[in-house]
Amino acid sequence: MSGPPAAVAAVRSAVRRVLSALPDGTTVLVGCSGGADSLALAGALAFEAPRMGRAAGAVTVDHGLQEGSTARAEGTAEVLRGLGLDPVDVATVRVTGDGGPEAAARRARYDALDTALRERAPAVVLLGHTMDDQAETVLLGLARGSGARSLAGMPAVFGDYRRPLLELDRATVRKACRLMGLHPWEDPHNHDPRFARSRVRHEALPALEKALGPGIATALARTATLLRADADTLDALAEDLHDRARAAGAGDGLAVEPLEEADAALRTRVLRRAALDSGCPATDLTARHVRELERLVTDWHGQAHIDLPGGVRGRRSAGRVHFVR
Repeated sequence: MSGPPAAVAAVRSAVRRVLSALPDGTTVLVGCSGGADSLALAGALAFEAPRMGRAAGAVTVDHGLQEGSTARAEGTAEVLRGLGLDPVDVATVRVTGDGGPEAAARRARYDALDTALRERAPAVVLLGHTMDDQAETVLLGLARGSGARSLAGMPAVFGDYRRPLLELDRATVRKACRLMGLHPWEDPHNHDPRFARSRVRHEALPALEKALGPGIATALARTATLLRADADTLDALAEDLHDRARAAGAGDGLAVEPLEEADAALRTRVLRRAALDSGCPATDLTARHVRELERLVTDWHGQAHIDLPGGVRGRRSAGRVHFVR
């Protein structure tokens, strides 16, 4: 008896590896937009979960950004129920806040998924990001100049989230979706040049492949994997420095002295983290912002505050760096 087509087998195998590593009793939810990647992931989960004795459901998010979004979300939920997934939740969110529409939609989406995780705990959410998404993320991080952590891309595992498809290219996953007999919805935002990721997908990556040859997405994803191990080690060391800077002396913010004595790679990580914790949108905080914050530690001449994204200001007083909104 012949097995499934190669593309379908690849997606199912990726899902099976994730399921086999989960503790017993964990509910597995797939975050599904109705697009080809997440729909293929849902189809694979619906096939594999019963065979492994796993409870499997789904969450689809209605961002309310386009006409007919509610009907599309309900239609996607019906498809997911038809696959046998249960429970299937439709989460309606409001997209507001700083950082532009892409960042705001992402925050709203993860808030909804976090709520589903709490309601179904113990649970994990599977996300349909592919190798091509990883390559796009690396290029966006490179453009922001945000350092090795941005270039490390998206992790396969973070908290209660899993990305089973990061080692599969988009073409394979979309072929699997088609071969499963599923009919995806294509978000028009994916082709809208107003959005940075769309420009990277349809302009930057094709231009790089034309200039340098095929395999750019694979190479960028491999770079992310290599950098992630380095970034993890540096982040662990920076965590210790952050704790020492918070605990030294008295008052809010970060004590300057431990930061002055630290290597620049650790100091900038601590300052970036403090800025993010204070409310700076990660998508808008650049290396230039962090460099200006570092001058409060290493090149202090009584300069005034540093304006940061999200209405946050960094300032130095009484031997400490403070962040205020």
